[in-house]
Amino acid sequence: MQNINPQFGQELAKNIRVWAHELGFQSAEITDTDLAAAETGLLDWLSQGFYGEMDYMAKHGVKRSRPAELVPGTVRVISLRMNYLPAGARESHQVLQQGDRAFISRYALGRDYHKLLRQRLAKLADRIRADVAEFSGRVFTDSAPVLEVELANKAGLGWRGKHTLLLSREHGSWFFLGEIYINLPLPVNVPQVSHCGSCTRCIEICPTQAIIAPYSLDARRCISYLTIELKGSIPHELRPLIGNHIYGCDDCQLVCPWNRFAQATVEPDFAVRHGLDDAGLVELFAWEEATFKMKLAGSPIHRIGHEQWLRNIAVAMGNAPPSAAIAASLQTRADHPSELVQEHVKWAQARQGARP
Repeated sequence: MQNINPQFGQELAKNIRVWAHELGFQSAEITDTDLAAAETGLLDWLSQGFYGEMDYMAKHGVKRSRPAELVPGTVRVISLRMNYLPAGARESHQVLQQGDRAFISRYALGRDYHKLLRQRLAKLADRIRADVAEFSGRVFTDSAPVLEVELANKAGLGWRGKHTLLLSREHGSWFFLGEIYINLPLPVNVPQVSHCGSCTRCIEICPTQAIIAPYSLDARRCISYLTIELKGSIPHELRPLIGNHIYGCDDCQLVCPWNRFAQATVEPDFAVRHGLDDAGLVELFAWEEATFKMKLAGSPIHRIGHEQWLRNIAVAMGNAPPSAAIAASLQTRADHPSELVQEHVKWAQARQGARP
């Protein structure tokens, strides 16, 4: 750990907030690395197997809750927030209420946030290094074993909501988080207290009841997990509950009262691409792999691949109101080379045929 003058530390912390704003972050705060309280909850969550097939969650274990074990010398963490809600996107509830449309989580309508945030975080780290030669640090954005919500909570960016996401009284929850682990003992901010009160809207709205208790999520039931992280067959009992979600789920955020204060992003990269805020299931199901790769290059959706894309849309089609267009579209993939796609297409065809 590097020793620095307390007055200089105060001034540097102030400058970091200014530099962060100049780089497009809406907030930047600093916390220590003591996550002992969060570690207990993490170990309990892992022991119950709520992580499903995300084996990396168990593999890294307590490295998530012990920053200095992940990056030796870390004594502070800079936690940062960047809004992502795209301006002008079709209203989410309207899309969800039209069964023949495809709902895609709002964070995935534009370009992949990982590269943009990582570049901005790296620029901020370089700026700190230019000011303090002794600085060393490492940047993260949803790309390593980091308890980013807990760190953001401790840093005072917000509090953990009952849906497990970070919430802010001034900004809701439509934002990305990023971190810089640093070796400088800068002054830390004060954590926020919870303002969820007795509200349980996020728990009640969850289509698959994945929020099994306040602040506790069984990822194996979460639509985001089922449509993104799960690579194999989606459990039969959960398919009808997915509705027309084809990539991710925002339902718990859509009903949160604090999101009436959310602000749209100013980042061009997060703007809607290819009309994905209001696309039809039949249209998207017709994309061949080359089209999928071309249109979704640079999108977070690209990483699930064409096979999983078709799997997800097939389930949504099975949940859609019966129509000749959907029946014809499903038939085009009935003999798809992928057994995974075939299985979900057959399920969807049975669902379509079973309803008048």
